[in-house]
Amino acid sequence: MNAQLKKSFTIAASAVIAALSIGSAAAQNKVKADKPMFDDLQSPEFSGGKQKGFRPKNWLEIETQLKVSMKPEPKTKTCDKLTIKWYIAVKNTEKAASILLFTKDVEYVNVPLDEEMWFSVYLSPASIKRLTGSDRAAKSAVEAVGYEVYINGEKLAEETTKWQVQWWNADPTKKASLEISRSDVVPLLIKPQTPFSNMWWDRYAEVNEATSSR
Repeated sequence: MNAQLKKSFTIAASAVIAALSIGSAAAQNKVKADKPMFDDLQSPEFSGGKQKGFRPKNWLEIETQLKVSMKPEPKTKTCDKLTIKWYIAVKNTEKAASILLFTKDVEYVNVPLDEEMWFSVYLSPASIKRLTGSDRAAKSAVEAVGYEVYINGEKLAEETTKWQVQWWNADPTKKASLEISRSDVVPLLIKPQTPFSNMWWDRYAEVNEATSSR
């Protein structure tokens, strides 16, 4: 091997090693994900100012806990952006053996690394009434909840309450009698769009309202 060819081979090999090193570093991002949970929460009552009487109704809160780690760890010790794709399956009261699938992409920002943080979306009392015909039937109407976690476009985690992950892309029970259809008849809301916006502040990751309010 002549000197020029040897030099070219060395440069090429170095470039490959550098590319592999970069890819390896990028692959060190990890997300420890818990199964999602959902529960009914009554509209909160706040004191101060003129009080008005009302009967608190139920909201449906869907949440999960994540722990993000990145290698190499940035000096900020935070993940700049993290996206969760939420999938909520609700029984369709208007059609037997049918499920409505609601989805929402929520971008969370400045997520502390190596710290357990909570992430959530909500259905309002009005939405619950529209879906179930009742003010207090939210939790019982939910068939399944799933989500996917993305950082820099890479999916790093996914979880579901039942069936198998990716049920939102296929019939989870493998039964032709069960129909799952995507719907937008009611919106999934981010925490800042609810009366819980200023509650339990340090428990939840910060939402990028500009990209997640739609």
